[in-house]
Amino acid sequence: MSGAAAGTRDPGGSKWHRWDPHIHAPGTVLNNQYRGSDAWEKFLAQVEASSPRIRALGITDYYSVDVYEQVVAHRKSGRLPEVDLIFPNVELRYGIGAASGSPINFHLLVSPDDPEHVEQIRRFLRSLTYTAYGQPFRCERSDLIRLGRAHDKAVTDDNAAFAVGANQFKVNPDELRTEWKKNPWVQDNVLIAVAAGSNDGTSGLQGDPSLATLRKEIERTAHVIFSSNPKQRAFWLGQGAVPVAKLVSDWNGTKPCLHGSDAHSPDRVGVVEKDRYCWVKGDLAFESLRQTCLEAETRAFIGLAPPRGALPSQVVTAIEVTDASWLATPRTPLNAGLVGIIGARGSGKTALADIIAAGGDALSPHLSERSFIRRARDHLGEASARLTWEDGDPTSNELRHVEMEDFYDSPRVQYLSQQFVDSLCSAEGVTDELLAEVERVIYQAHPAEDRMGTTTFRELLDLRAARGRALRHSHEEALADAASELNVERDRKAGLPALHKQRGEKAASIAKDKRDRSSLIGKGGEERAKRLDEVSTAAESVRFQVEQAQRRRQALLALKDEVEDTRKTKAPARLRQLQQAHSESGLNTDQWKSFLLEFSGDVDTILSTTIKAIDGRIKGLSGPAVGEVTVATGAPPSSASLLSEGIALTQNTLSLLNKEAARLRALIGIDTENAKAFARLSEKISRDEAALAKLDRDIEVAQGADERIKELIQSRRDSYASIFDGIIDEERELSALYAPLKARLEAEEGALGKLSFSIRRVVDVGAWAQQGEDLLDLRKTGPFKGRGSLLAAARSDLQAAWETGSSAEVAEAMASFREANERGLVEHAQVERSDASAFREWAGRISSWLYSTDHITVSYGVQYEGVDIEQLSPGTRGIVLLLLYLAIDRDDDRPLIIDQPEENLDPKSIFDELVERFRKAKQRRQIIIVTHNANLVVNTDADQVIVATCGPHRPGRLPEITYQSGGLENPEIRRLVCEILEGGETAFRERARRLRVQM
Repeated sequence: MSGAAAGTRDPGGSKWHRWDPHIHAPGTVLNNQYRGSDAWEKFLAQVEASSPRIRALGITDYYSVDVYEQVVAHRKSGRLPEVDLIFPNVELRYGIGAASGSPINFHLLVSPDDPEHVEQIRRFLRSLTYTAYGQPFRCERSDLIRLGRAHDKAVTDDNAAFAVGANQFKVNPDELRTEWKKNPWVQDNVLIAVAAGSNDGTSGLQGDPSLATLRKEIERTAHVIFSSNPKQRAFWLGQGAVPVAKLVSDWNGTKPCLHGSDAHSPDRVGVVEKDRYCWVKGDLAFESLRQTCLEAETRAFIGLAPPRGALPSQVVTAIEVTDASWLATPRTPLNAGLVGIIGARGSGKTALADIIAAGGDALSPHLSERSFIRRARDHLGEASARLTWEDGDPTSNELRHVEMEDFYDSPRVQYLSQQFVDSLCSAEGVTDELLAEVERVIYQAHPAEDRMGTTTFRELLDLRAARGRALRHSHEEALADAASELNVERDRKAGLPALHKQRGEKAASIAKDKRDRSSLIGKGGEERAKRLDEVSTAAESVRFQVEQAQRRRQALLALKDEVEDTRKTKAPARLRQLQQAHSESGLNTDQWKSFLLEFSGDVDTILSTTIKAIDGRIKGLSGPAVGEVTVATGAPPSSASLLSEGIALTQNTLSLLNKEAARLRALIGIDTENAKAFARLSEKISRDEAALAKLDRDIEVAQGADERIKELIQSRRDSYASIFDGIIDEERELSALYAPLKARLEAEEGALGKLSFSIRRVVDVGAWAQQGEDLLDLRKTGPFKGRGSLLAAARSDLQAAWETGSSAEVAEAMASFREANERGLVEHAQVERSDASAFREWAGRISSWLYSTDHITVSYGVQYEGVDIEQLSPGTRGIVLLLLYLAIDRDDDRPLIIDQPEENLDPKSIFDELVERFRKAKQRRQIIIVTHNANLVVNTDADQVIVATCGPHRPGRLPEITYQSGGLENPEIRRLVCEILEGGETAFRERARRLRVQM
């Protein structure tokens, strides 16, 4: 840049540059240590070689701008090519001494924008006077020379006298304020800076309580504080001993701290202690210095390097559209902070947002008939959007191809189109998309090491909640088993009288059959008949033992098959299920083998030994035994018994007993027909006695039903309670998942502090009551006649426990409910009690329904001031949504594009809740917003404003679109903001008024 270096305007908006606002050049009035004929060369070379490079200079001199004019002359001659701004810094002294004895220094920082600025500041300086030696002296070179000679009559050289006079001249603070108020030009073009050090600054006044008010007035008058001390900076930002409100009331607001090299010699040019360089964010123009007064914290910084916002890989530095004849400005630079896109309706604001989203692979999900790309698709031709990223990695897409879904698997930017925000904030209720966004933010709040290898919130939740859900499922199955077993036991208990009856009938039948069998025996054979009866009874007993042994053998063979099937099929299948369910366990193949279910003992030996023993017992009972008598077929019956004396009848084999019975029957003389009848009766008696034995076993089992029913009822109650232990465990895991975000929210103020994550049991009492009513006859007279009574009882006695109770409390509530309503439920039974079987079946269904839990689920969501998000108005939902992206979602550092975020919000909400969030969010990620709201541009201190302008309609073609851009420190951009945005001028004035800064 040629000329006076009055500044440059960057279309990329506000950026950090190093300034040295306090530097002395050769010829400075006091303490000039620049010596020799090459003094100027050394000064200029040092500035040109500075690192970090100095881009703005505040040329300082005492009571004069003469040296400033010389520096500007060197700039015009081609030196300092990278210094874009040079402005006068006039150093003066108050007539007040610090504790060190030195007077308090202050500075007039003068804007060079006015071509007459040198004459104007000299005119103002002449208005300041100092009375000494009985006469007044004005602050101008001739009077200062006169003052110098009056003070030291030995001084004859004008330059030396000027230095002496400058050293003696002191400014009265009251006079400065008076003259300031009288001079509009100075108010518009000059900023006052005061030194804060203890040597020649206001800190030197703090030791004398009588000077406290004077010190405060001096500091109130100042716009800028010259200090590099971190504690001083914290104080003046309201982050130290005094809050912002106190600074506003007592010191006229917060103030930026600036720092320069204060060089008086070549070796000190651009050199600062402890690398405390001065950085100012904005154009290289004096207006940026004014902006630091408005934004003391975010526009001025002292340190080795300025604050870093978004990472280089997450910053779009420019958007370029190729082959687009309809775009007059095909390339638009983008700031790394907050970019506001403004313009009249239909000017191309949303078009730019769509184009950036397209270049960042994020547009496809947001295409609708309202989007620019879709409305203009017939006129886009070969146009392509290309994003340049700060790390040098470009991305691009042809605009007509953005609807191809495979382009958008990993979008480089996050786009909140207007239609997307509208859908998330719609009055129809919370959408899956909104909940998905909430889940994503909660998931991102967890450190990577706590995500357990998952990629989504649902995966992490499923993993963390698996134990509780498995516990619930297990006890639901146990509950179902208990209900089934209860039905069985109740059937057994109910069937006990019938069993007793059947036993009596069966015993009577056996006795009758035995009598009938005795009648078949001829006369004279009573003794033998009695013996036959004894032998037959013994044979039946042994036969029963054989049958029992055979049944046991079959059971053992089935068990053997089950063991084999478990080894070959069930155990490997269970192992595969375990491996699939716990695939993240990291166990290797050999380790997994240890989880194969195996029998703890030598079951094969047990089974084979037992089966062999049973086979031996069957053979031993059945016979024939070794040495057993053999009866020849057709041989006449022997008169001698085949059984050995002294051995119990039942100790003989079945084979021998049958032979003995046949011998006795032959001797008795039963004829052929009677013999057949005798055999049939004997076989029937044998079967009936086996049935009688089974009835005895069933009666014994049924007699124990009461005790087992009592145990099952307790087991059912325990399982029911344990289901809620599983539910509570899932709630606990959800709370743990939310904990990192909860801690973050609790530390916040404003709307963000009103956000909370709700975890609750959702109980569909109506569905549960409906299922119950479907099992009842509501026409009958009783407590549940007509629909609704059962629902009222459930709401009264169960709902609270279901929703918030512990497992023990839920189990107790259900037990009390059942006890209180069991009679009433029976009164409304759909079947009569006289139909015992049907009634027991109905009672089982009632029991299963009572203890069902499928109407209870664990739900989670977002609340704002205790109200579920789905119950909020669209406007409040809009606030929640934007807070989600701006303040909560701190782990997503992609550029964020928002199209007209204010559409659903009232102006007060925007100012109160969102402005500060935008200001904070832009410090960590690039944000691009399309907006009509002045607050979202002015009070957020947008780093760049892009003004969209659309040309006249062109039939069959798109109108020509132009984008003009720059920072808010650019007067032309400010003018356009005021013209385009409703309330723009008011927003600027209100911000200045609120911050107590005259702009």
